[in-house]
Amino acid sequence: MSQIANNNSVQFGKVAVLMGGLSAERDISLLTGKAVLTALLEKGIDAHAIDAGEDVIEQIMKGHYDRVFIALHGRGGEDGQIQGALDTLGLPYTGSKVLGSALSMDKLRCKQLWQSLGLATPAWKMLASNDDLHSVDELVLPVMIKPAHEGSSIGMSKVNNTDDLEAAWNDAIKYDDSVLAEEFISGDEYTVAILAGDALPVIKLETDNDFYDFDAKYQSENTRYLCPCGLSEQDEKQLQALAVKAFNAAGASGWGRVDLMRDGQGQSWLIEVNTVPGMTSHSLVPMAAKAAGMSFADLVSNILETSIEAVAV
Repeated sequence: MSQIANNNSVQFGKVAVLMGGLSAERDISLLTGKAVLTALLEKGIDAHAIDAGEDVIEQIMKGHYDRVFIALHGRGGEDGQIQGALDTLGLPYTGSKVLGSALSMDKLRCKQLWQSLGLATPAWKMLASNDDLHSVDELVLPVMIKPAHEGSSIGMSKVNNTDDLEAAWNDAIKYDDSVLAEEFISGDEYTVAILAGDALPVIKLETDNDFYDFDAKYQSENTRYLCPCGLSEQDEKQLQALAVKAFNAAGASGWGRVDLMRDGQGQSWLIEVNTVPGMTSHSLVPMAAKAAGMSFADLVSNILETSIEAVAV
């Protein structure tokens, strides 16, 4: 083992990589976790996989770990629950703390926060039941119907006419008891990865699908990722600054990603914050890191480094 590897092992100690979990995003989390584990081992870090089932806390305690790399997506792993448990155990971990995780996962409250700060986010209505579908009349079609507490575009539909609203709501309610109707912004889609307080190069997303759905994210080979994103240097810096501001406003920290739309008039609209973005072959944060000259293994190591910085703060 190289001297660098030895230093990494000493610096980070024994690391648990939490993956899988019980959410609707379990399969994507397993892909993320395996990629993260491989990268940490490549760096000579003493990393171990934990499939986070109902006995996850017991597994962590039995393993005598020094810190945790959270590779869990969705509820239970990205919403503050596991973060609170790790805080109770006194274990440092990657990513946002309890408040930032919970706020970012809750699309409604995150949008309310942004709106209160004067940060542009598309108009919305909450649909607690199908009796609320009439309230969508107050929005401009098309709209996105989405679970309020899910990621990876699970349960999301684009609705172009009111006749399709109930079917979209029925699909979303399978995953969450809170459903959000949000005006669809016609324009270009961008994402900004954030690492240790700094924005990485902006990525522009292009798909032939009706929107950037689950298929476009994880399955299609036709989705296009533009980095450089095609914006002027000034516009890209403005988008990065907005993303960092939105990320910090939600109480997020460590690393993550902010998704935005930019309409034909150049107005940017905040869509959501991801506090544990995917790290698969189709994932965006590794692409942005690569554009910044960072290998995947270096990116993963740098994310793990934020768990030390969080404790120091």
